[in-house]
Amino acid sequence: MSSATSVNEVLVGYAAGRVTAQQLVGIVAAAYYREHGAGSREQLRPIIEVIEQAHPGVVELSGIADQPGFAVRLAERPFPKRYEPQLRQAVEGIVSAALPVSLPPAPGLFTRIVQAIRRVFRG
Repeated sequence: MSSATSVNEVLVGYAAGRVTAQQLVGIVAAAYYREHGAGSREQLRPIIEVIEQAHPGVVELSGIADQPGFAVRLAERPFPKRYEPQLRQAVEGIVSAALPVSLPPAPGLFTRIVQAIRRVFRG
């Protein structure tokens, strides 16, 4: 599973109430600070702004001996409850913009025949 997929799943899970704010913060912050492509970082920026306002120092950067760059470690602190409405609003904005609105598929031929037979026997 790619990091973009897992971030999207966490965003949808948080919007649906299946993921806690602390889990969301950890995964989104790790993906944001590790991401090299500008596209996904820009999508996550509204959430990161809320996180940094409410939870400064959420990540700790440390040097890596093997390669250039930094290692990202998450702070072990709970996300403040008073900022959860702002966090939820930022997540829902991203989720609603990223997920296209889809109509349910039109019933197939077999489904329409079964519905017609049911109507005949009901009335």
